[in-house]
Parts: sequence; C-alpha cells; structure tokens
Amino acid sequence: MSDPAGRVHLTDIDYARAEQMLAPYRARLVPQAAVVPQWSDDGARFRYWSGTRYVLVAPAAGTRRGAFDHERLAAALSQASGRAVEADDLPLTSVEFEVPGRDPEVIRFSAFDARWEWSDRTGTCKQVEDGPPVGPGEIVSPDRAWVAFRRNGNVWVRSRDGQREFALTDDAEPHWDYGGFPDAATKVKLPLLGLDSVLVAAWSPDSTRLVTHRIDQRELPEQVLVEAAPSDGGRPVAHRIRYPMPGDEAQATMTWHVLDIRTGQNLVASGEPEVLTSPYALDRRWWSGEKEDAVHVLHQSRDGRTLELRRLDPGTGAMTTLVAETGRTRVDPAPYLHAPPVVRILESGEILWWSQRDGWGHLYRYSSDGELLGRVTGGQWLVRRVLRVDEERGQVWFLANGLHEDPYIRQICRVDLDGGGFVRITDDDLDHDAVGPPRGDYIVDRASTVARPPRTRVLGDEGQVLVELEAPNATSLEAVGWSPPERFRTTAADGHTPIYGLLWRPHGFDPARRYPIVDHTYPGPNIHRASPAFGDLFTGEPEALAALGFAVVALDGRGTPVRSKAFLDHSQGDLGMAAALDDHVAAIRELGRRHPWLDTDRVGITGHSGGGFFTARALLTRPGFYSVGVAQAGPHDFSMYLPFWVEHNHGEITEEGRRALVNTPHAGNLRGKLLLIDAELDDNVLPHQSMRLVDALIDADADVDMLVVPGVEHNFQGRYHYVTRRTWDYLVRHLHGTEPPAYRLAPFPPMPDWAVQPSG
Repeated sequence: MSDPAGRVHLTDIDYARAEQMLAPYRARLVPQAAVVPQWSDDGARFRYWSGTRYVLVAPAAGTRRGAFDHERLAAALSQASGRAVEADDLPLTSVEFEVPGRDPEVIRFSAFDARWEWSDRTGTCKQVEDGPPVGPGEIVSPDRAWVAFRRNGNVWVRSRDGQREFALTDDAEPHWDYGGFPDAATKVKLPLLGLDSVLVAAWSPDSTRLVTHRIDQRELPEQVLVEAAPSDGGRPVAHRIRYPMPGDEAQATMTWHVLDIRTGQNLVASGEPEVLTSPYALDRRWWSGEKEDAVHVLHQSRDGRTLELRRLDPGTGAMTTLVAETGRTRVDPAPYLHAPPVVRILESGEILWWSQRDGWGHLYRYSSDGELLGRVTGGQWLVRRVLRVDEERGQVWFLANGLHEDPYIRQICRVDLDGGGFVRITDDDLDHDAVGPPRGDYIVDRASTVARPPRTRVLGDEGQVLVELEAPNATSLEAVGWSPPERFRTTAADGHTPIYGLLWRPHGFDPARRYPIVDHTYPGPNIHRASPAFGDLFTGEPEALAALGFAVVALDGRGTPVRSKAFLDHSQGDLGMAAALDDHVAAIRELGRRHPWLDTDRVGITGHSGGGFFTARALLTRPGFYSVGVAQAGPHDFSMYLPFWVEHNHGEITEEGRRALVNTPHAGNLRGKLLLIDAELDDNVLPHQSMRLVDALIDADADVDMLVVPGVEHNFQGRYHYVTRRTWDYLVRHLHGTEPPAYRLAPFPPMPDWAVQPSG
C-alpha cells in the first residue's frame, strides 16, 4: 500500500510473505527440486527423498520405485512405538541403507529417541541396540564396524557395539593436537553449533587405517572474544583463540599422520611441517591407487602460487611430489575455494589434473609418476566438475562453463582421455547441475532455469534418458507471491567486458511506479553470486526483499570465478574490489536506463561477511550513488583478517596497497545511512573490525548505527531471524521512507538434509 506521495507502507502480511521466500521455507514448498542421491557402494543404485517418500532408483534397469513399503512401515512403527505415524510423514532420521553384512532389504533409522530396524521382506519393525549413537563430527568406517572421534585433542575409535574403545594417539598438547581445525574461524563457532569436537580424517577403504593431521599453533598470537551474557547468567567469559594475521612470521603448521587401528601405529609423513594455508587444505587428501594403497594430498604454498600433488605411502610415511605448478597469481585445484578439487587419480595410477595455466580451467593427464602425457580439454571455456571417468573406454564426463552464450550455464560434456572425441552431451538453454556416482555408467542431471525448477533425470553415456525422476513446478511458490528474477547481461565499468546478474521485480509490480533498488552483494573471489539455476542464490534473501517492495540486483562483477583466469585475477592486488564496485554502479545505471521503473536515486546495498565489507565500502567510496547500507559481519580491515585469504587473493601487503584492503581511511566520506551488524563471538571476522570502523567514523563526526548480537558466531546461528528483520526494517525505513510493521520473524528452521546440494 502506498500513500499520496508514493511511499510504500508495509504490513504484517508483507513481512509474512517475505519470510516465506527465505531458503528453509522455500525448500519445503518445492521439495522435489532437491534430489540428493545416496549411492549404494557399487554405484548400481541410489536413493533420495522425494517430498514425502524415499525413492530407490536402479538406472541400469530403468526403474524408480519406493525404497521400501512406506504404508507397512508406518503401521509397524506405530504399533511398535505406541505413537501414531503416517506413511507420508515418517519421522525417520539417520537412515542407514544396505549396511554391510545385513540383508539389503533391511534399513536402520532413528525415531522417537530410539533406534529401529525394518525389514521390507518380512514386514517387521523392532527396536534395536545399535551401540552408542554416532555423534556430530564422528566418522563411521566403511564396514560400519568402527567410529572415529576426537577426545581432548587425540584421535580415538570405538566399536559400533560400544564394547571396545581405545586411543590411536596419546601425545596431544594444548595448541598441538590431532584431527581438528585451526582456532581461527572455528574454535568458538563449532561449540556454539553443537560440534564441540569435530574429527577431520578419512578412513581407508578396508576400514583399518585413518589419515589425519596434527596442527601446531603453539607460537601463534592470541585474540580474545568476550561473551557478555553467558547462558548461566554468570560473569562475562573470555574466549581466547590463536589468530595469526597476514604478514605474521608465525603461522599454523601441520603434519600428516596415518593411524592403524590394528597395530596402534601413528605414522608421521616425511618432510618438514607445512604451513597450514587454509582450513580447506585439511580435506584435500584422499585414499587412492589401484588397491587404495596410497594417500594423495594437495599442498599449496603460503602465497598460494604453487600447488603440488603429493603421494603419501601409508606404510612408510614417504612423501613424493608428483605434479607441481607455479603461477604469477594463485594456483587453484578447483574453480571455487570450497569445492572439492577437480583432480582424479585413476585406477591405472594416471592423474587427471585441473589447471588454469592457459588462462581458463582445463584437464591435463599425467602418468602415475608425474610425467605430463598431454592435455585433455582446451578452449575458451572451463571444466567445472568431473562427473565420472570410464578408463576402459578412455573417456571422462564433466560439467563445463562457457560453452553457452551465458558463460555461467553449465553443460554436460564428454571427451576421450587422449584429448579427442569431444562431445556435448547437453546443448540447450538449461543450467545442468549434474553429479556422477562413485561407480556406474550414468549421471544424475538436475536441469533448470531461474524460472523453472529442476527437471531431474538419470542420463546414460550418450545423454539418453534412463529414468525420469522429478519434474516439479513453481505453483506453490507462486501461490505465496514468488516470481522468477530476470537474468540480465550488461557491461562492466571498463566499457567492454560482459557481466551477468539477476534482477527481482517487487511483488505486486506496477511499471508505472518507481522502485528503490537493493544491491544484494557478495563479491568475493571464492564464489559467484548470480547463478542461472533455479533458486541457487542460497539464502532466499533477494526474493524476500522483493516481497518488501524493493527491486533487487545480484551481480557478478570482475574478480569473481568460473570465467577466465584474467576475469578472476581482476581482484588480485585489489581485494577491496574497487573496480568491481564500479561494475555494480555501471550495471545498475544501465538497468535504470532500460527500466524506467528503477529509481537509481534510491539505491541501497546489503551483504554478509565479504558482502559486509563491500557494503560499507560502497557507502564510503560511492556516497553519491549508494545511500543506505546494512553491513553484516564485515571484515573492514582485510590486513587484519585470515592470512590465507589475503595472501592468496591480494598478495603482499604494502603501505600503498593497504588502502585497497581497509575501509577506515574513507570514513569521512559517509553521507548515507549505514547499519553495522556484528556477532559478539565471531571468530572468523573478529568484531573489533567494525569497532575500528566506528572509531574512524566518530573521528570523522559521521553518524553510524550499530548492532552487536550477543552469544552468536559469524553466521548469527540461532538469531539470524532477528538480524534479518533488523536488516529489512532498516532498508524499509530509509529507502521506502516509512516505518516498518511490528511483525516479528520466527527462528529459522534448519535447511533439511535432503535439500543440501553438492558444492561446486
């Protein structure tokens, strides 16, 4: 509703509608959009959750059916538990299918605080003693006989029946322990999330050994976070974390260890301890080889400019470098920081290696001892993810970016391992978010657009449809006011580079009106923001802001991934992304010329973490364009942030280059309305970053608003509904120019497990 002056007055109904746009609620409105396969060990079958039922798929047979008899199980569980159970609302958690040594028709699951076993063949449901439950952060062995876990910094194992338990390491010391994470960004966060002692390790396929690491943080400087309002009501609590900064000589180091549950041996990999460049390095190791008799690890130098593939002999500890690549800027093992490495060790021992050495991202083939045999793919496009490899036929299937007019659209391709026989399996306008099985001659393909939910199919070698899985529509979303965004292309501030984004029209759109704009931003070099896939902007926040009467823009400017290496490296040496900010300004101005209903005199911006930095930077360096901003958990001084992030993505910090990393020198430019929201216990972006910005704003006699949320970590877990509502209220108050309603958001439900898609 608007007044005679055209100002929008929102109601509780508008806020309630916006709430339904957020990701946890939206996922439940289109549950068939998320097909997350649970593979059988041999890859011949998989199961997934389809809205109300578990489904079993056998691609070779072309069949899709219920994974078990839901009606019979519901009746049997009702009788056995004394609780009413509906077939379309089974309260099953921690479901185990095809447990080794058991009838494949038998499943185990948790319900009503107990463990149950169901036989689809006999129709019996009984309560079972399954040993101590597997806790969060614990790891079950492939044969399901053992559980590995951390205790007081050491690695332990126990048998699943709870009868045996013993330590595999016993010499952990404070700040020098096994199988954990570095303090920075995890020490305070994980306990707040109920993950007090997560173990990072990998079982050998025969369930006899574990590969893990030991981190040494003894020489690192401490930082202190103060918990002002502890849950017990007592005095404030100081949380001390080891937190190095860019340029510090002292950094965390690590060694690799192979632990044998048969002998108790703790085998240390040869060589000097290596600098722990980032938490992601801890997962960049895997068991491999024809008989899974080796461990391969990826090592990245501290500056990120050298990447090595090393082979660790789990019997001797010998470490051998097989492939080494050095670049002018950082050398990555995948298009995304958080994505699994696009590296495969074949059964023959040969290596598929992903590299941007030619300015894109392509596959190269190496011998088992590291000799380059040739390139596998090439061209002005990149390999996004390897889906599967058929060594017998000498072929590899993969996802590619850059083969479509829209370079972010993913297509499925196949190529021979010798570099010949390139084939596009898909060649359409759909984005294909496909995954491959651990074994098997097929691919699970989720194909969508921003307007069309994913149509999920199982495809064969040539792209033929083996099984149709799901084809949902957006009717339930549209019923609560959703409409798809417009996918747009515009030109960067350099006047020639094409850039892409999404534009959401306000709910109740009227082209005769003029709408304020919100730039919903995350500009980091680790992820691109505006996907061509359905609902792929993971928060749902742009859709929610559109429900509040804003036009919302999400954009991928220069300096972001899955384009060329040159496009990504635009941010190298300029992590402040000043030029990418110019791309945002140029794009929004161009959109304003295309669409007269966009009011480019009323532009706001909001973002979290790197987006929080970018939000403040927008108001401080483009005060004539951006007038309102909400910066959540922003690292406003990157020179005091996590070392790997800055040293990999920016490079060496010089006095001259420091201005590109810090917002405080620009404090005197603030003209608009800025709200800083920070988490009191943020061990990732320490809250002192915002305090330093506030200090500079006070010195500049500039007005700023600030909210510090007690008792939460970087993502405001448990209180993000409050942070979201305060963000909405601020934008409504200062962009619409009206008072928000008194509506209060409920705490967000968690994203269901079945809705979490593979990364990358």
